[in-house]
Amino acid sequence: MQKYAVNLSYTINSGQVFLWEKDDLIWHGVNGFDVISVRETPFEINSLSQNKSDFFRESDDLDLILKNISNDEIVKKAVRLFPGLRLLRQDPFQCFISFIVSANSSIQNIQRILKKICKKFGTKVKFEGKEFFLFPEPKKLAHASTSELLDCGLGYRTKAVKEASTVVSEKQIDFDYLKKTNYKNTKEILLDVYGIGNKVADCIMLFSLEKLEAFPLDRWMVRILQKYYSKKLHLNGKSLTEKKYNCLHQIIVDHFGAYAGYSQQFLYKMERDLYQKKWL
Repeated sequence: MQKYAVNLSYTINSGQVFLWEKDDLIWHGVNGFDVISVRETPFEINSLSQNKSDFFRESDDLDLILKNISNDEIVKKAVRLFPGLRLLRQDPFQCFISFIVSANSSIQNIQRILKKICKKFGTKVKFEGKEFFLFPEPKKLAHASTSELLDCGLGYRTKAVKEASTVVSEKQIDFDYLKKTNYKNTKEILLDVYGIGNKVADCIMLFSLEKLEAFPLDRWMVRILQKYYSKKLHLNGKSLTEKKYNCLHQIIVDHFGAYAGYSQQFLYKMERDLYQKKWL
């Protein structure tokens, strides 16, 4: 039995991933050019590729991480409420496009759009008796016409998805390099991509590029920080300019530490569930 059991419902229903569905006792999800199936009890992972990707970050030192983030009393409460919540190690390109699509949209709408993208441009496969569409290759989206992308419901995000796919297809973005370089360099490279702002960049870094200090800030997180930390973090006003976002991120990392991204995920999950916001 695992010392820290993964709670699949908490983890998958936490705003990190969108192409997952539960069928009876098994969760299935598309992760790039792979399909993953996971059973919670007993915990068992299978995949179409049969590659071991450590999708649930089981190799992380959770003793160290949970002890570190539980120095903050609010986070400590969230950890108690949602034991088994984990960060995920996602396919970088799928994560890249998913969070560009996520801008100013609901989780349900993001899911609908991504499913349409997979069905229109991805490869159809069968796995464990079910049919899936893999996430498309970068060049497939890069070469897609505007009308084809609009048919997927992308709307004004069409240009961003096409341009982002192009920079990856043309190897202007190297995800392996971004995993190895530091937070600041990675952020600067991502922000140069059309359609990527601070929050989207932090999501991509946290969920697929090994930057555990990334702390995505959207209206929900700003609300949470104002609710619990307004005096400690000296928060004021609602608008987040780029300069303010960067300053706030440094203050956040100084407060929450090197695993700030784990703290963010527990706080985000706690508050969204408190307000009974729908997940998948």
